[in-house]
Amino acid sequence: MSRPARSRTLAAAWAERLAGAPDAVALSYGERRWTRAELDRAATALAGSLADRGVREGDRVGIRLQNVPAFPVALLASWKLGAVALVLNPMYTARELHVLLADSGAVGVLCAAGDRARVVEAGDGSALRWTLTAEELGDDLTAAGEADRVLPPAGADPGDPALMIYTSGTTGPPKGALSSHANVLATVETYADWLGLVEGDVSLAIAPLFHTTGAVAGAALALVRGLDLVLIGRFEPGAALAAIREHQVTFTVGAITAFSALGQHPDASPETCASLRVVASGGAPIAPATVAQLEERLGCYIHNVYGMTETTSAVVAVPTGRRAPVDPVTGSLSVGVCLPGVGARVVDPEGRELGPGEIGELELRGPSMMLGYHDRPAETAETLREGWLRTGDGGSIDADGWIYLADRLKDQINASGFKVWPREVEDVLCEHPAVLEAAVVGRPDEYRGETVVAFVALASGETVGPAELVEHARRRLAAYKVPREITVVEQLPKTATGKIQRRELRVDPA
Repeated sequence: MSRPARSRTLAAAWAERLAGAPDAVALSYGERRWTRAELDRAATALAGSLADRGVREGDRVGIRLQNVPAFPVALLASWKLGAVALVLNPMYTARELHVLLADSGAVGVLCAAGDRARVVEAGDGSALRWTLTAEELGDDLTAAGEADRVLPPAGADPGDPALMIYTSGTTGPPKGALSSHANVLATVETYADWLGLVEGDVSLAIAPLFHTTGAVAGAALALVRGLDLVLIGRFEPGAALAAIREHQVTFTVGAITAFSALGQHPDASPETCASLRVVASGGAPIAPATVAQLEERLGCYIHNVYGMTETTSAVVAVPTGRRAPVDPVTGSLSVGVCLPGVGARVVDPEGRELGPGEIGELELRGPSMMLGYHDRPAETAETLREGWLRTGDGGSIDADGWIYLADRLKDQINASGFKVWPREVEDVLCEHPAVLEAAVVGRPDEYRGETVVAFVALASGETVGPAELVEHARRRLAAYKVPREITVVEQLPKTATGKIQRRELRVDPA
């Protein structure tokens, strides 16, 4: 039985796992395997090197890497020192990165050798004092320092910050969400128990580790719960399928766009994915038709999971062995039920709690809710109110506790006074066999207020015209929900974590 998450830090949780089975495999990358003892030696060497560079308890240590072995080593090294791991998107330009470095006060960044010049440029005028590259850690990851060095005990408390992740900035400037050791462990322990993950399970990191799903439900969960964490660098469907077969992967979590890419790959088959026992998708709700298509192609049912950077990853999920029910009104799949210890409610704009089936803003509370936004007291107070975290997501909860997301509140379309949730229209479009992905937005319209327009990307080898797709939607939706215009595109714009960016598709009328 796991110890209560609040009673220890992440470094202490790792030390317990290390002591229990030091020779168990903890990390795999290509042909290389690291035992827990070897991984700990690498983390100790890096922690000593960081300490020599002046890193102290509470300092922000930037990690700007793809899914490579230096990433989990840097997490452990930071936590051994009581520092805060600041995970950074390696695809950000120097200009984008400068904003985050200046705001966070990061003292240094671990990055790829090819990125060092960009990081140095981005750090100009910030608190950045040093850079270190993953290549400098060497093949065994210990070259940066002394693997046998005795580190002084970190003075961090379970309630102190352990992880800092910037929001995507879709609703304004990026904000640095701070999660404590206790927040991360609350997610890790509860989610692992919920999924039935145990020592010996093998986890493939499909989600990028610089995202909350990858950092918490991927890396931290594997480290703390004693899973073999399999890394393949930046996601590529062929490499992921090969890793599933080679390592006999039993668990993975990623964006639905990643699973769609797996399903489109010629090597995809139920035989290739036969070892998978638990497959979860976070980042965006899944259309029922997509789940059915992927189950046929991959041989495994994909369980919805819902969480945010502000909730330290997963807080709502479809239980293993269960299938998500479909909302009879919108036809959308449920994202699951609350994990143990998490509470949820739906409220109207005045903050009044709504009843079963009524749509309003989803609010959450529980032990994994973030500490707050770094240096943003007003935004923190607006998001965390009276113990509840405002998600900004519109949704409903049925009488049995199943949660359904309508959409981001800001994405709701007002067409001639009728309310249209883009996801409902997207799910219908995805039911067409030729459609791989869809995005629906509202376009300003002088007569209607807003007009429903859609963009679709087609499955490999498929062809279909806009007129056929409009007719497909017309047979399944009320007239005011049917897109007035559908554009077929090669691919939809996405964030680095695979979320479709509707804002990139919104354009003012000519």
